[in-house]
Amino acid sequence: MSGNADVTFIGTATTVLRIGGFTLLTDPNFLHRGQRAYLGKGLWSRRRTDPAMEVAQLPALDAVVLSHLHGDHFDRVARRELDRSLPIVTTPAASRKLRRWGFRAADGVPTWHSRELHRGGTTLRLTALPGQHGPGPLDRLLPDVMGTLVDLERDGTRTFRLYVTGDTLNKPLLADIPGRYPDIDAMLIHLGGTKIAGILVTMDGRQGADLVELIRPTLTVPIHYDDYPVFRSPLGHFVAETRRRGLGGVRTIARGETVSLLPS
Repeated sequence: MSGNADVTFIGTATTVLRIGGFTLLTDPNFLHRGQRAYLGKGLWSRRRTDPAMEVAQLPALDAVVLSHLHGDHFDRVARRELDRSLPIVTTPAASRKLRRWGFRAADGVPTWHSRELHRGGTTLRLTALPGQHGPGPLDRLLPDVMGTLVDLERDGTRTFRLYVTGDTLNKPLLADIPGRYPDIDAMLIHLGGTKIAGILVTMDGRQGADLVELIRPTLTVPIHYDDYPVFRSPLGHFVAETRRRGLGGVRTIARGETVSLLPS
């Protein structure tokens, strides 16, 4: 493809994506080490790391992509400092709350539906994909979550496809994704093996490797794995499991690092 596709990792699930001239911010978490994120239902978790960038240092943004409204994905710093006119592509439930907070361009997108950004002959299409944050009945106590498919098209031809998983478990509802959207170039995978009251609510190393096998992206970049004590599955577990299974294309990224999402 012509043009760029790269990611800068800020921390947790927060990244800056530069794709074909468009710039997106994902899951803004700008709390610092020692500050507490509210996870709902009276639960808090204290951040272990610092973000690699502050809100004031962000580049000009075209939109925010928010997988769900949890305190480690949209925190009080984001609520206070982000431009309230920015488009925020998120779940319908999150958009309703964000609008009450004054983010008037928050846009709730139902699963399998899309929103588009246009510039010249280039289109960036953002499609909401299914996700499930918790197992069984527990999922109803957690915020609705979505994955996001990011398609870049030039003059009607797709040139790049990215899947951002969001905080989902690897559940059967994800099996429709590769059937509907094959040829995924890159995947940003939310890991961490987050446990609340001993119950797994984000993918651990094994589930993450299962999803790589399902999606078969050319490149997989793991994020959301060590910033909070509730993250119980180290990044090394995922890397070791993918190697054990012979799954290639895994590229780790450090906070503050920028890497290309294009096939090498």
